[in-house]
Amino acid sequence: MPPQEPLSYPLNSPLLHILSPKSSLTLTLPLKKSLPKMGLTKKKLIMILVFILVIVSLLRVLKITITTSYFPTVVSSSIQHDLITKTNMSDKILSEKELKFLSDIILQKSPCNLLVFGLEDQYLSLPTINEGGATVFLEDKPEKLVKMKGKNGDGVKVFRIRYKTSAKEAYKLLKHARSDSSCSVRRLTSKCKIAVGFPKEVMKMKWDVIVVDGPGGDGPESPGRMGAIYMAGVLARSGNGTNVVVHDVDRMIEKWFSWEFLSEKNLVSSKGKYWNFKLGQRRGNDHLHKDM
Repeated sequence: MPPQEPLSYPLNSPLLHILSPKSSLTLTLPLKKSLPKMGLTKKKLIMILVFILVIVSLLRVLKITITTSYFPTVVSSSIQHDLITKTNMSDKILSEKELKFLSDIILQKSPCNLLVFGLEDQYLSLPTINEGGATVFLEDKPEKLVKMKGKNGDGVKVFRIRYKTSAKEAYKLLKHARSDSSCSVRRLTSKCKIAVGFPKEVMKMKWDVIVVDGPGGDGPESPGRMGAIYMAGVLARSGNGTNVVVHDVDRMIEKWFSWEFLSEKNLVSSKGKYWNFKLGQRRGNDHLHKDM
């Protein structure tokens, strides 16, 4: 750095000549000193700055190039993983513990009369678990019914059910069921808006195990499980110690309607998203156990 000039000079500096009071003050400046020569000229400094800016720009371009080269691969891999996960989840609605939980309930009563709402892939093994018994599936989606084409017989039957209500009507239907005597779980009538039309064969059967995992109920416009849980409660109370196993009890509709029509006091076990209720069990005096 160039040497700094002093900011002030002493009063006796020869550069200041004080004249007589009548004369004016004359300031004599020192001769201009030449700056010491530096290694970097302005031109070189400008070139260095330009070089640095070019390097920074190149690094930014390189970073963008690397990012755009690998990002699509990362994104596509992520999307592919999500799709695979969702596909596997749609095919596998039950965890291994849940499937064992359900299988054990059926095995305790097998061979028995087994009624299943919903025709998921994992339920196709239930007739084998209930070998020698009667297994009936109730499904509302035609594309799922195709899975059981030609498998009717040997104790297995499939019926298509049409649900007239949607999940968004759940609260209104619950209020209706509570206020209308036609919705009693002990006396089914056609006036109850929550009731579902079943084949006579299903209504006459005494069921040992009823599984509620249908309809889907996965959106406000889709059929909810209000009617399925209500009908399961009606059918179970005409049996002798019927187990009603409801899936997806983490969802509001399944939880509300299970409490309402299956009763918390009848809950005997649970696993994952399953609740297992036991209803209609007869005691020594041959009267129905009070469960509501």
